Amino acid sequence: MAITADDKLLIHFPFPLPDGFLDTLAKRFPQLRVHFEIAPIVNNRMTNADTLPDEVWEGVTMLSILPPPSAAKMKNVKFVQLGSAGWDPWLEHEAFLNKDVAFCCTSGVHPPQIAEWAIGAWLTHSHHFKNYMDQAEKGVWEMGLSGPSVTDSVGLRMGIMGYGTIGRQVARLAHALGMEIYVQTLSPRPTPESKKLSDYIVPGTSDPDGLLPTKWFSGSGPEAVNHFLSQDLDIVVLSLPMSPQTKHCIGAEQFQILGKKKPFLINVARGPIIDTPALIEALEGGLLRGAALDVTDPEPLPKGHPLWKAPNVFITPHISWRSTKLTERITEVMLQNLERWDKGEPLLNRIKR
Repeated sequence: MAITADDKLLIHFPFPLPDGFLDTLAKRFPQLRVHFEIAPIVNNRMTNADTLPDEVWEGVTMLSILPPPSAAKMKNVKFVQLGSAGWDPWLEHEAFLNKDVAFCCTSGVHPPQIAEWAIGAWLTHSHHFKNYMDQAEKGVWEMGLSGPSVTDSVGLRMGIMGYGTIGRQVARLAHALGMEIYVQTLSPRPTPESKKLSDYIVPGTSDPDGLLPTKWFSGSGPEAVNHFLSQDLDIVVLSLPMSPQTKHCIGAEQFQILGKKKPFLINVARGPIIDTPALIEALEGGLLRGAALDVTDPEPLPKGHPLWKAPNVFITPHISWRSTKLTERITEVMLQNLERWDKGEPLLNRIKR
């Protein structure tokens, strides 16, 4: 699979590449033709690469991109480096269904910032930061010894559904705060080797060997999910991928189980993992102490939707992935995979289809 003069890499992102990145590609792969285009943002959406001239697409065998172009544009493509950690928009794409085309995601580039969002949302809730910010805006100093008490994190039990790159960094931060970690994965991880992570990891982060959880659970059906949620969890973090098995896996039945402990719910995965009407009922009925959502169903969440007015809910518009270091990390994954492709080595973050 060595890179040859017949190969052409098209990079189509809505942001500039790091300084010197194209020069680095030219030095490491002098035989590789590279074309980079910044994708314009129109009406808050990235322009599809189908809009690029035919001469740009001519000879493209390698692609680094976000939204899928038409299959006709990809007739010669053999390697795709996605600029995202997820691949939901590609599931029915002709090129994605062709297993001769290698697809790799950028899993591992988002965990530092997403984990900080998750823990920050919890601390904002538990320390009543919003109350004090409201006071500060009014110029009011009110310590209020009879006011809301603070729940610190030491000794709390966090349950993480989905123990990939994001879940592991959340666990690392939570463990540093003194929490006990329980995790649930789709398949069993009975051996030390099975608990290890092979995806890209930002140096100095994560739980690559799976050593932080006190207990591991597995399974995706209602029985397995219910068993996990019945473990007296104080905080529940959803960081699992979207799939037919995980859609609405947190619904009315699961909220009744959680209602015994009334945990704080954090969703940094995908909105449809939660049944939204059931979530609203759970918040209004006091089955949860609160919820922090960076993703919703529907998304975008329409103005006037009842979820906006649900008690003790914190919502952001799917922005927890943002970081000034994101582009640097995405291109690092791309560079490592080009080197692996050139050497015939296993690719990093290759998507199993």
